[in-house]
Amino acid sequence: MNNMNEQHDLYENARARAKQKKRLYYHFVVFLVGAVFLILLNKLLKVGENVIENWFVWAIILWFFFFVLHFINVFFTHRFMGKDWERAQTEKLVMDQELKIEKLKKEMADEYALKAKKTQELYNFEKDKKEGDLSNATEEW
Repeated sequence: MNNMNEQHDLYENARARAKQKKRLYYHFVVFLVGAVFLILLNKLLKVGENVIENWFVWAIILWFFFFVLHFINVFFTHRFMGKDWERAQTEKLVMDQELKIEKLKKEMADEYALKAKKTQELYNFEKDKKEGDLSNATEEW
């Protein structure tokens, strides 16, 4: 059963990676078509020429920057922060939570024991006081 889960996880991971790469390639094609469109818009239709000359260069550079970030995310960051990293981080956080819970349980048990001890001491004190009062009262009679 565990082997089937591992195979399923491998399949899902491979499928997700293929989807990421497909989106990156799609982004690249849209970037190329968009860059050509921006150049044509500026050079042939003279759009935005009176505002900033060659504005399309800045737009393409900005778009290219976002494409590079996408590329880094797919091919580099994903390796370091992929499923294995996510699983390890989750296990670490769960372990930290369990340690905190155990620490709180221990503190509560210690506090309960201390309160029980103080209550017992108070009870013994009151009992001794009553016994002392009774013995004093019987002596006076």
